[in-house]
Amino acid sequence: MSSGSVDSEASKPSMSSNTEDVDAVERRFANLCEGLAVDEDAKKEAMSLLKDIKNIVLASSFGTRPREELEKYCFAFVLYCEMKLSKGQVKEERKGGKIGLFQILRGAKLKVDDFFKEALQFSFKVGHILGGLYGVDWEERIQLKQSENMVKLLTDASKFYDKAFRELFSRTSIDHQAALSSRGRGISEFHYFGWLLFLALRNHLPELFKDLVSCVHGLVAILAILIIHVPTIFRNLTIQDSSHFVKRSEKGIDVVASLCHTHHTSEDRLKRIIGKAQNLIVDIMNKKPFPASECNAENLDQINTDGLTYFKDLLDEKSLQSSVLILEKHYDDLISNQEDLDERVFVQDWDNLLGTESSSGGATSLCSTRWKFETLASPTRTMTSMTLPHSPSSPANGNSVNKIVQMTPVSTAMTTAKWLRDVISPLSQKPSSELERFLSSCDKNTIGDVTRRANIILEAIFPSSSVGERSISGTLHYANSFDTTWAKERKMEALKLYYKVLEAICKSESQLLNGNNLTSLLSNERFHRCMLACSAELVLATHKTVIMMFPVVLETTGLTAFDLSKVIESFVRHEETLPRELKRHLNSLEEQLLESMAWEKGSSLYNSLIVARPAFAQEINHLGLLAEPMLSLDEIAVRSNIPIGRFPLVPSRKRDASPDQNSDARSPKRTCTEYRSILVERNTFTSPVREHFSTISSHKSTLLPLQSTFASPTQPNPVGGEACAEIGIKIFFSKILKLAAIRIRSLCERLRQSQQTLERVYSIFQLILNQQTALFFNRHIDQLILCCLYGVAKVSILNLTFKEIVNNYRKEPQCKLEVFRSVFVSRLSAHGNGGTGVDHVDIITFYNEIFIPTVKPLLVGLAPAGVRAEDRNSADSQIPGSPKVSPFSNLPDMSPKKVSAAHNVYVSPLRQSKMDALLSPSSRSYYACIGESTHAYQSPSKDLAAINNRLNFTGRRTNGRINFDIVSDSVVAGSLGYQNGSSASSDAAATFNLPMKHEQPQP
Repeated sequence: MSSGSVDSEASKPSMSSNTEDVDAVERRFANLCEGLAVDEDAKKEAMSLLKDIKNIVLASSFGTRPREELEKYCFAFVLYCEMKLSKGQVKEERKGGKIGLFQILRGAKLKVDDFFKEALQFSFKVGHILGGLYGVDWEERIQLKQSENMVKLLTDASKFYDKAFRELFSRTSIDHQAALSSRGRGISEFHYFGWLLFLALRNHLPELFKDLVSCVHGLVAILAILIIHVPTIFRNLTIQDSSHFVKRSEKGIDVVASLCHTHHTSEDRLKRIIGKAQNLIVDIMNKKPFPASECNAENLDQINTDGLTYFKDLLDEKSLQSSVLILEKHYDDLISNQEDLDERVFVQDWDNLLGTESSSGGATSLCSTRWKFETLASPTRTMTSMTLPHSPSSPANGNSVNKIVQMTPVSTAMTTAKWLRDVISPLSQKPSSELERFLSSCDKNTIGDVTRRANIILEAIFPSSSVGERSISGTLHYANSFDTTWAKERKMEALKLYYKVLEAICKSESQLLNGNNLTSLLSNERFHRCMLACSAELVLATHKTVIMMFPVVLETTGLTAFDLSKVIESFVRHEETLPRELKRHLNSLEEQLLESMAWEKGSSLYNSLIVARPAFAQEINHLGLLAEPMLSLDEIAVRSNIPIGRFPLVPSRKRDASPDQNSDARSPKRTCTEYRSILVERNTFTSPVREHFSTISSHKSTLLPLQSTFASPTQPNPVGGEACAEIGIKIFFSKILKLAAIRIRSLCERLRQSQQTLERVYSIFQLILNQQTALFFNRHIDQLILCCLYGVAKVSILNLTFKEIVNNYRKEPQCKLEVFRSVFVSRLSAHGNGGTGVDHVDIITFYNEIFIPTVKPLLVGLAPAGVRAEDRNSADSQIPGSPKVSPFSNLPDMSPKKVSAAHNVYVSPLRQSKMDALLSPSSRSYYACIGESTHAYQSPSKDLAAINNRLNFTGRRTNGRINFDIVSDSVVAGSLGYQNGSSASSDAAATFNLPMKHEQPQP
């Protein structure tokens, strides 16, 4: 083929006629506004905005929805913008009420999660128009991402509450109550009362409920109140015999302590929230509190009443309806002048606006279906943790598949929060004596610098002052500061974690360098900020906050994505007690950094790349990609309203002139030179077998010295004349190639492509990364993967369209709409589109105009003239004259590997630990391992026959065929937890069985 470009028919999906009556679109929008009772002023403003953006938003491009469907999302987006950015009123039954997001979506018949996906794309396309109409701060005011995260948080919280409520109160009684009420969907008045009381807590104390862990504490507090007030006939258990109430004494059941034990909450914090909820009952419902010990209610039988408060006639048969009505009216009054979500929808979703998906934290979710990539395939995963047999739900452990417990966002958050309380919180908030020894052994004593920096950075991330706080969006409460007590607790957790990991890294580095002088590392500002950012991010991720979502922590600390990518592996490796879910979170972050964030404008990657690859200097400078100088600590303090005098600079004492025998001051140049071989060894691809069965000692022998990683990019290296930046770029590129290899393999297997096609795609990707690196600038690596796959398919004459590739890519767990809808194109570098002002195009336009002209010489090499078509289609042949493809066998192994695209059949190598256990003298003849016979000189077929005979000898026969499809992907996922064997907490070491995205077999 001559160009490998996409055919015109393939590049454009079917679209509506360009001659469609414009008035018809506006008429349909006017009808929607009429149905929502939008007043005339608001309607005019919204109609004006629609006219400004509809040609951009409704323009057909590759990968977008059908025109009529896209139109509904456009209408909802326009009304949402009008709602958030202006003061349009609505004529509703509630006086003075305003239009809300759920009302808009209900009128447009859209799901919440689908709306946010499209709205983010719309805001990107028309941001310049919104900025001109509503001001440069429009994005901050519209709060799209924060609203999406809040919806997910409340969805997860409501699911937790629903499950916990149904465990405590009988379904029969609930059904009876539902029949008496109008809540719908089996929600009882007791259930609804509890949710309304929780909403009252959130609205009166918004600073307490900006994260999932806090919301769970609030809901558990509500459950405690319900336990002692809901009549006993509605309980689903006998309280004295229930496994839910294990904390008891001679005085009876300790309800609060038992709930804390079950849901991993903090008892002190829970008691404080219960007290606040009881105060609201007094203030809002005018109920008189009584000490529970003075009451003889049947509800309190077998319960230790010490310290409990009881409200008479709160939820009995006569008072239930009135109590619910009082709380409902109170909530109506609270939101009457606000323009956000009606949070009652989360327990009475009549129109199914929320759909079925939920995962707090968006892309940074700890329990998402990305487990396959985060756990098994992260470029920097800890190999030893993958060799531990630990799953209690695997068949080998004798547990039934039906007993597998799926981790939820709530259970994950509460388990990791317990790890912070039990393992990190008891530590000192000052550097240990061992860490102080390392800090004082530098050329100057750096203890003062380290403590001052830590306090300023963490105060900026966890602001405890209300200075500058603003309430942007009513009931969502996106104020920029946290509750003072909460912020101080989280800051202390991050500080203690930072000191703990820093000490472990210092010990490791001193062993590598055979000395205690770590001046070049411990005096490196960027290194310490990366460590602080990692510590703070883990704390934020544990609590699942909605106002400090990644990458805000980078912006606050003045770092870039490339900076943080240098320290993630070391952080995970040196914190042995880190729960597997937090390891997964860091692996997920690393994927985000590698796939796109490190390639964005302003990344420090380009400052290193311009030194390591001078040929790209012109392109980097032309696009303005270089990172700005890192903000100083004083600048961060001023920007975050932190009084500089609060953390004064402590004068540092110089180290004694005569170092002790263990000191070994080394310059960055010397470090970079002497340990270059270690860097290369650490980042060289290893075979799957060697990679999976490496031991702890052999793994640590190739640790990467961080002093080299954080050396100045321009620091010269006498060996070979290259700079230290060259080594850093090679390390970064090797991680990119590992991640790309995993994704290429997954996509090719999904498309049922041959091994040869897979290797060619990887080879082209590798050549582009090394020779045409500029194609990655400001782009996502998946965009290059999709283009490589289609290019190889074209030159190999495969029956594969771009539409098929993208449709299958949509099923990948890392799929993002912007990957194929919005690809960056430089105005001057766009072939044929120069001067058009188009900065982002769909992936087919990018493929035809940028990718093919650049990569064509590499692709043509795969299909030389004169090669027969059958040779091109042969899966086992190598085309003569084509460039040598990279050996794909050296890429990271995925175990268990799905060996059938149509059935759930997996193959996994037997771990050595299990093999040793199985092949004991007494049981050796019952098992066979690949490559080893059960008897001497037997063939594999005879081995299998022998095994069958021995099994049949037991006298049991199993009739019927084995159905492999009953073995779901989630079952396999459950046997592959990401666990470190030295966890200090039983909860941190608990086995997590994560769901894996399941798809129906393709026809």
